[in-house]
Order: sequence, then structure tokens, then C-alpha cells
Amino acid sequence: MSNDRGQAMPWLLLVVVLAMGLVVAAARLGVVVDESARARTAADAAALAGAAGDEAAARALAEANGGELITFARLSTGVEVVVRVGEVSARARATATSSWERGPD
Repeated sequence: MSNDRGQAMPWLLLVVVLAMGLVVAAARLGVVVDESARARTAADAAALAGAAGDEAAARALAEANGGELITFARLSTGVEVVVRVGEVSARARATATSSWERGPD
């Protein structure tokens, strides 16, 4: 008779540890994906606010969307912002345009 008793326990422990590692990795990936989407939304909103207004408006909208305005640059064609949410940053550009309509003659 061989001494195979208890051989399943190390394998079971290994499988449990690997499963826990996969759960932690999946949770971390979910957080990064969520922060990335929130950062893009906050950057888009901040860029639009900055193009229509000023840096203060861009900062306020970035913060209202859960982000932090990192950079604000006024370009010849509009603005460019970088917003950070958690560990993820997003860049967005926006242009302010105006249209003129001729009034009645």
C-alpha cells in the first residue's frame, strides 16, 4: 500500500491561491477600466468648459466629474486639458466656435 494520503491538500491550496490571485487581478482591472472611462468623461467636460469659458470653468467641471485638472493650455484653435482620476490620466481638446446670423433687413 502506498502512502498517498493527503496529496490533494497541496494541490487544493495551490488552486485556491491561484483563484484568489485571479480575483484580485480582475478587480484591479475593473478599477482601472472604470477610472479610465471617468477620466475621459471628466477631460471631455473640462475641455468643453475651458473652450467656452476659462481655466476656472474647466477645473470646476473636472472636479464635478470626479477628476483633477492637471494641465490647461489655451491653443490657437481652442484648449487642451489633462485630467486625472485616481491613477489614470486623460487628455482632451475642444474648440469654441461661434456663428453669426444676419438679422432681418
